[in-house]
Amino acid sequence: MADASAPTPAAPKKRSAGRDLPAAIAVGVGLVALVVVTLAWWHWGFILLAATMLGLGAIEVNSAMRRLGMKAAVVPIVLGTVAMILGTYAAATNVGLWLMPWHAVLLMCLGATVLAALIARFPQGHENFVRDAAASVFIIGYIALLGSFTALILAGQHGAARMVTFLLCVVASDTGGYAVGVLFGRTPLAPKISPKKTWEGLFGSFLFACVVGALLSVWLLGAAWWVGALLGAVCVFFGTCGDLIESSIKRDVGIKDMSSILPGHGGVMDRLDSMLVAAAPAWFVMYLFVPGG
Repeated sequence: MADASAPTPAAPKKRSAGRDLPAAIAVGVGLVALVVVTLAWWHWGFILLAATMLGLGAIEVNSAMRRLGMKAAVVPIVLGTVAMILGTYAAATNVGLWLMPWHAVLLMCLGATVLAALIARFPQGHENFVRDAAASVFIIGYIALLGSFTALILAGQHGAARMVTFLLCVVASDTGGYAVGVLFGRTPLAPKISPKKTWEGLFGSFLFACVVGALLSVWLLGAAWWVGALLGAVCVFFGTCGDLIESSIKRDVGIKDMSSILPGHGGVMDRLDSMLVAAAPAWFVMYLFVPGG
């Protein structure tokens, strides 16, 4: 007869995949659909989407830095981020009666955002002013300034083709790095920052991105194949740096994801980290070597 006083064995724990796969797929498909529709028919819609995502990214980074006691002036930063992207795109595409070139608009919005963030800190007094001001300037440079180059990529001649090429080079880099890393990854690339990244995965990123870039350069951009290969290599290098930058931030503050705003994916910055840092160098390569500047 069984002992009634004996403890009941604990029920086995259900295994979890760690991510909500259906939600991740739904969110991913939705974002891709928005990108495709806006790039195909409404470029201003893409710019508004980019401004929204970068504004949310600024909020996420601010929330992460608050864990370290750093308090950025998030309201003027978000407003300045949106103004910087919209203003730069409008000036670069000659919308309305703009009297300034795009680079003057970009600098004006950048300077105004920095000043607004510093002044907004005054009511809290002098204590920790330098720490909080540093947090504000960091987010402005990291999110708003770097993100503004997406507007310049789209504003160029055949902007949709340029943007598609840039985005697919980054996607190819991520895909190649993951596939080759899973199959052959042995040598850690940056063990103190991102232990799962390997040199073998980085080779896969270069292989995939350079091939995709070379093909798209000829098919979409009307440029030589080596221009696309160079663009792919640039996207891999700076995209990987972008991923390591975000990983460094998350490890420093002790979080896994920047937020949970995108079900199954984490935060906005968990999706934008590579593209954000790669945008400026990619724009420069296309400015120099792709027909139309």
